[in-house]
Amino acid sequence: MGDKSVKQLAGIGDTLGDRLIEKGYEKAYNVLGQFLLLNKDEELFKDWISETINANAKQGRDCFNCLKTWCDNYL
Repeated sequence: MGDKSVKQLAGIGDTLGDRLIEKGYEKAYNVLGQFLLLNKDEELFKDWISETINANAKQGRDCFNCLKTWCDNYL
């Protein structure tokens, strides 16, 4: 995860990344923290990202899978 920009998360990109930055989530590890606060629950995370930055279902799923894979490999 390191010091990567939130825009480097799967499913996020520039537009959604800018929205996350506006909400205070500048780094990928900030979104990872929210993912962990939601107990790695797929539905809760997808609901949160949809409500927070208006991500569609595919974008939410892609971001969830990215974070879940990272956690499975490193935590």
